[in-house]
Amino acid sequence: MGFLKKKNVPETQEAMGLDEVMKKFDRESNTRIWEGTPKWIVTCILALFSVFCIYVTLVATWLDEIRLTSFMAFIMFIGYLVFPAKKGVQKVNHMPWYDIILMLAGTGAFLYFTINATEIVSRFKIASLEVAIGVIGILCLAELCRRSVGLPILIVASVLLVYALIWGSTNPSIIARITENVRVLFYSKEGILSTPINVCSKYIVMFIIFGAFLERTGIADFFINIANALVGRFSGGPAKVAVVASALEGMVSGSSVANTVGSGAVTIPLMKRTGYKPEFAAAAEASASTGGQIMPPIMGAAAFLMAETVGVPYSNIVVKAILPAVLYFAGVFIAVHLEAKKEGLKGLTKEELPRLKPLLKQSYLLLPLILLIYLVGTSTRSIAYAAAIAIVVAIVVSLFNKEHRITPKRLLEALAAGGQGMITVAAACGVAGMIAGIIGTTGLAYKLFNGIVSLAGNQIIIALFLTMLCCIVLGMGVPTTANYCIMAATCAPILVEMGVPMIAAHFFVFYFGIVADLTPPVALAAYAGAAIAQANPMKTAFTATKLAIGAFIVPYVFALNPAMLFIDTNAWEVVLICITSFVGIFGVSAALEGYFLCKMSWYERVLSVAGGLLLIYPGIVTDSIGLALVAVVAVIQVLRKRNSHAVVSQA
Repeated sequence: MGFLKKKNVPETQEAMGLDEVMKKFDRESNTRIWEGTPKWIVTCILALFSVFCIYVTLVATWLDEIRLTSFMAFIMFIGYLVFPAKKGVQKVNHMPWYDIILMLAGTGAFLYFTINATEIVSRFKIASLEVAIGVIGILCLAELCRRSVGLPILIVASVLLVYALIWGSTNPSIIARITENVRVLFYSKEGILSTPINVCSKYIVMFIIFGAFLERTGIADFFINIANALVGRFSGGPAKVAVVASALEGMVSGSSVANTVGSGAVTIPLMKRTGYKPEFAAAAEASASTGGQIMPPIMGAAAFLMAETVGVPYSNIVVKAILPAVLYFAGVFIAVHLEAKKEGLKGLTKEELPRLKPLLKQSYLLLPLILLIYLVGTSTRSIAYAAAIAIVVAIVVSLFNKEHRITPKRLLEALAAGGQGMITVAAACGVAGMIAGIIGTTGLAYKLFNGIVSLAGNQIIIALFLTMLCCIVLGMGVPTTANYCIMAATCAPILVEMGVPMIAAHFFVFYFGIVADLTPPVALAAYAGAAIAQANPMKTAFTATKLAIGAFIVPYVFALNPAMLFIDTNAWEVVLICITSFVGIFGVSAALEGYFLCKMSWYERVLSVAGGLLLIYPGIVTDSIGLALVAVVAVIQVLRKRNSHAVVSQA
């Protein structure tokens, strides 16, 4: 990427290794190989889908059922064009006959609903033929989800569907049960066509297309070079570059694996060369890249779903996410800084760093992002229109950059990339909608509510812990978007019932759905980083979890003290909670690293982590004790370092 990519990343790794890593850990990269004329045709179809989405979002005034089913019909068509049945070596320009049948069957099922939507929604019952069509549509969507997202989410959906068919209805007829479930899941707004797909087709698609255009303006190169110029020269510079660059890239991308591989191609080799262990280098990049999903203004698909579910403007979500995101990245930054100091690592040399002054001349690349933030923040335009305007500005901005100028060919490629990027999100949202629909219609949500409340014994901290475990376990097999949909329908209402403000409860499950990308045994972002660093995957995952301790602390802070999310608060409370949270994260990070100003003894680590955790829990008493414990450790560390310097000078 940019200045450093050309000089420091080996050609073989850049050309082949990264592609292999992406295909292994990111299912979106396991696509068919189209070359020549077929490639051009597929590219045009994908670009046409993006244009269709833009038109439907900004211009069309169709019935919701028509808009959503036509969107899904397109998804089924392009989904099977792009994703093969299994991983591995693919034949060039080859699509098996059964994939063609699945593509046509899935597309046809949703198009049938599109054509007959007005008539179908006007009646309660569905005909036998419509039941069969609905079953075909559901099965084809499930198969596409397996190909593009993975098997675990289908296992969850299948188990729940079996439950709905066997125990979720009192009707003795199995045919009647199948009919009812097909009606709910396929023909109503309680299943596939529920909130996730609605938000996906209206808002998320525009931001995915915007991200595709922004990538082609060279903004990713700009971010990583800026990060290098700002912090690359300091102790452990490459790791700090990874944190800063990932925070910046996170503003336009919501993919943990893609961020890890993209910026990790530059930062991980540099970290290793500077002296970081391979596991730590990979973990630092993975933890920073995962944080991209919580960095405003574009926080991944789940953030848009949260706005719709909670019933607040997306700009409200963006504002409330600022402080938690800053604290998260501060935690990762502190951890890599302490590791660098502990190991005595240096920064990059002056010759290895890009010059800041020439980079500032490229600051015009930020205009689309700045404009988007302004439009969303001021509600000057709707979210979709704001993204559309930002796309136009990104095209205009690119004209001033010879290397990344958007030509007609690049315009087509950007539209195609946006269209392809929608497949996985739409498939996950469709299946997540089915899962949420089953949970709601069968009463499982109520049963889960009673179970957690009973286990928690009306203790909010226990309920939060149990919810965290549910999110992490579910996130091991379910992507962030689907994870949030499920938890928003099940555990978030439980937290609300126990006194947590609604938006804080939804932020809580949103955060812990994300950290699953770092948490063993399924930690895709960490494993992707390990592959680049040639490190032990499991060690990398545990190290990444340690570095991302802020992600485990911050949600408890805003759940217990919503002032961090600017809920019923004032400026003084916000400042106070930021200070205590920062000190708390520092204390816990130092304890985990075993280093403050010098190496820590076991009792110093105990005092430090205890003080840090006490600072998490709101209250004057806990904050005072926590600050006192961290202060005691700081004093001990100052005295020890001073004594060691005195001994060295005497020697």
